[in-house]
Amino acid sequence: MTRIDDTFARLKSEGKSAFVAYIMAGDPDAESSLEIMRAMPAAGVDIIELGMPFTDPMADGPTIQLAGQRALAGGQTLEKTLEMVARFREQDSATPIVLMGYYNPIYNRGVARFLTDAKAAGIDGLIVVDLPPEEDDELCLPARAAGLDFIRLATPTTDDARLPKVVRNTSGFVYYVSITGITGAAAASAADVAPDVARIRKAAGLPVVVGFGITTPDGAAEIAGVADGAVVGSAIVKLIGERRPVAEVTARIKALAEGVHRG
Repeated sequence: MTRIDDTFARLKSEGKSAFVAYIMAGDPDAESSLEIMRAMPAAGVDIIELGMPFTDPMADGPTIQLAGQRALAGGQTLEKTLEMVARFREQDSATPIVLMGYYNPIYNRGVARFLTDAKAAGIDGLIVVDLPPEEDDELCLPARAAGLDFIRLATPTTDDARLPKVVRNTSGFVYYVSITGITGAAAASAADVAPDVARIRKAAGLPVVVGFGITTPDGAAEIAGVADGAVVGSAIVKLIGERRPVAEVTARIKALAEGVHRG
């Protein structure tokens, strides 16, 4: 059992869905980013999704693109992101951390070295949005062998012919992208996603969390009512980009967490 498995098992026993919250490592700066990350579990975050800044984030909308640009401009690197995780782990050994991003920085570091360093830092899982199942030998299978969950994205266009390939080597959970398009582009509808969540859960035998288009506590509650978890990213990152005080950011995270947990 991994930290991710343990978290979903605990929440299921409590009759709750998981609140997964995304921030960009190094945004708005390294120390503020770590301060927010450290405050997230107490605010109700069950799984932290930590963005790896990249120069060409093709799946992300303007809010998260700008977060990545701010982080890179401030000197954030993959090395510093792993150091940030290690510093977080000095105070928290329980909260799962999933790195989300693109393959290029991992490739540049070297897969074997990256996996060794990620495991040592305290990473639990990876979401790499630009590696399809046909490339599982590249990173997915080595990550699984290293003890890291490899979490796949499924989308509204993932039909029954494609779905078995998507979930074949997936572990931890499946991330269902509730809308077609980029992050922060539209609102998610529980009625629309419920059939696909059930279909994916049956195919994968894993929890299914829903992301993209969740911005309010009520919206999070609706999605949590039909899924095993809900992901909020852009709504949080927007506040960080506005340089709101950490207390205000964490208050917003707490409200979203309460929405998910009542869903």
